[in-house]
Amino acid sequence: MKPRIAILISGGGSNMISLVKSINANKINAVAAIVISNCKDANGLKRAKDLSVPSKLIDQKKFEGNQEFFEESLHETLKKENIDIICLAGFMKILTKSFIDKWNNRILNIHPSLLPKYKGLNTHQRAIDASDYKSGCSVHIVTAELDGGMVLGQKFVNIDKNDTAQSLSKKVLIEEHKLYPEVLNKFIQNLDK
Repeated sequence: MKPRIAILISGGGSNMISLVKSINANKINAVAAIVISNCKDANGLKRAKDLSVPSKLIDQKKFEGNQEFFEESLHETLKKENIDIICLAGFMKILTKSFIDKWNNRILNIHPSLLPKYKGLNTHQRAIDASDYKSGCSVHIVTAELDGGMVLGQKFVNIDKNDTAQSLSKKVLIEEHKLYPEVLNKFIQNLDK
């Protein structure tokens, strides 16, 4: 039976689109079961519908800062959908240890740096400010340590002397769209072993 994937987004969902298209093209042996956003104005929700993937809004604002209730709603939705693996794809909310423990080793995240470098935000500007000559992206297992879980794969890009955070972001995003489907596919294959 194919594992059921939930893709969590907060914005446009370009990595979600890349994952869904790879699943639909049978490059990943999985089912794109649901796309969930924590932001009501996330364009990715409409894009999920355009790709015929069920989507759901769990608006974090409705929980008035109560992380526990938000995560309870998220967990119940995932259970109801019989989710096997969660893919964070531009999901801009830090999950608690309690939630992560419930889904231990079944949450993947894509991060726009070569971890362990530049955990958190503003990764491209930080790489430029450090005069790095390479940057890239990483897919990792989500743990309670922010961007600290085991790295499952990386892709590299060169940082040119004229690069800005915006131009570097565009180069890295192209590689993200290649890396995430590759890593998810390998992750699923390893589950079967």
